[in-house]
Amino acid sequence: MKREICYLSLCGLLGYGYAPASLTNALKEDLDFIGVDAGSTDPGPYYLGSGSNFVKPLQVKRDLSLVLKPALERKIPLIIGSAGGSGAAPHLEQTLDILRQIAAEQSLSCKVAIIRSDLDRDILRQAVVKDCLQPCGGAPPFDPALIPQLCHPVAQFGTEPIIAALQMQPDVVLAGRCCDTAIFAAYPILHGFPAGLALHAAKIAECGALCARPVGANDSLLVRLRHDSFTVEPPNPSRRCTPDSVAAHSLYEQPDPNCFFEPEGEIDLRQCQFQQSSARAVTVSGSVLHPAVRPTTKLEGALLKGYRSISIAGIRDPAAIANLAEIEQGVREAVQESASFVREGEYTLRFLRYGLDAVCSRRTAPAATLPAEVGLVLEAVAPSQEQADALVALARSKALHQGFTGRKATAGNLAFPFSPSDFQGGPVYEFALYHLLDLPLVCKPELLEIK
Repeated sequence: MKREICYLSLCGLLGYGYAPASLTNALKEDLDFIGVDAGSTDPGPYYLGSGSNFVKPLQVKRDLSLVLKPALERKIPLIIGSAGGSGAAPHLEQTLDILRQIAAEQSLSCKVAIIRSDLDRDILRQAVVKDCLQPCGGAPPFDPALIPQLCHPVAQFGTEPIIAALQMQPDVVLAGRCCDTAIFAAYPILHGFPAGLALHAAKIAECGALCARPVGANDSLLVRLRHDSFTVEPPNPSRRCTPDSVAAHSLYEQPDPNCFFEPEGEIDLRQCQFQQSSARAVTVSGSVLHPAVRPTTKLEGALLKGYRSISIAGIRDPAAIANLAEIEQGVREAVQESASFVREGEYTLRFLRYGLDAVCSRRTAPAATLPAEVGLVLEAVAPSQEQADALVALARSKALHQGFTGRKATAGNLAFPFSPSDFQGGPVYEFALYHLLDLPLVCKPELLEIK
């Protein structure tokens, strides 16, 4: 049995970049594997629904081009999770294509274990019948009538499919939608290390050097995992970990400071200790897993809601800024009266007032002093792009000349920084499936060779 596992988290997200020197320094260690997370729902449902990646292919190719060859030469497995951003079939294919490009350009060959996470709609129908779906993160109850309309539904798996893939001894594991921790905890759990420690280390590692100072997801992190503790240290000498920085990152995106949850169960942090073990390294101990009685799997699926068009303008007139609510109401009424090309209730029209309340929303108390200028974003969402374009153009023209209390001039209310002033936003998606499934799912890896 191994006494210690040493691995590298390449960066906080594949394509975010990392210092080449960090990789060079890390490769001086006897690495057991290199892992990198490639996905997130943070950018919203568009990327899952559209099948595109929010990190551009050139960025992903840059990050993989540097690491693939040395990993193959040293026989260090490379584990990529939530490939392509959302981990559905088109996202996997995009990343696989990038790997093929690099292999061709660098005269490489490798065995790739593919783990697909695409959700069978029949399984979803069974889950509805058996009442095995629970809303996650404030989502509403799932509407089974939406099953045929779901775009690229996926099941976010834990460590088990990656463990199965590693047992095939591939050079690269290319995983679909998976938990961030699974990328880094699967190998240690496979080799008999305590799951609580492995998952806690993975929780910190999945964001790269975000637990270090200066903070940044665009760099690497080394992890040394033992049976009673783990140590984290950035390979970049310009960064260092401290007990505060590592403990703080243990709480990243978690509502409870005492624990966090993964498909494997509850990771209990109440007895954790964070100690400065060297000038730039921190050692952590005391993390414990309480295994789940009934493991769950998070399901994700997007729904096409329409098409977006926006217009951006600036407002400087203090009287107009003071009467924006009146202007907005007048524009809404004028658009409703004139937009015969789309029915009321089929479209939405939003006014985002940056500098006033666009970020904090109008539920907050109004500012005591009005700003000197406001940036206005008009957004229309409609069943077709043509309708959205027409709606935003109509709203923009109405807002340009809309009257308001105290208006003295007949000049336009808005200043446009761009010509044309209107921009097509394309398809709009929303999460229709963001639920936990109580039924067991099996994601079997497949092995292929890239030459």
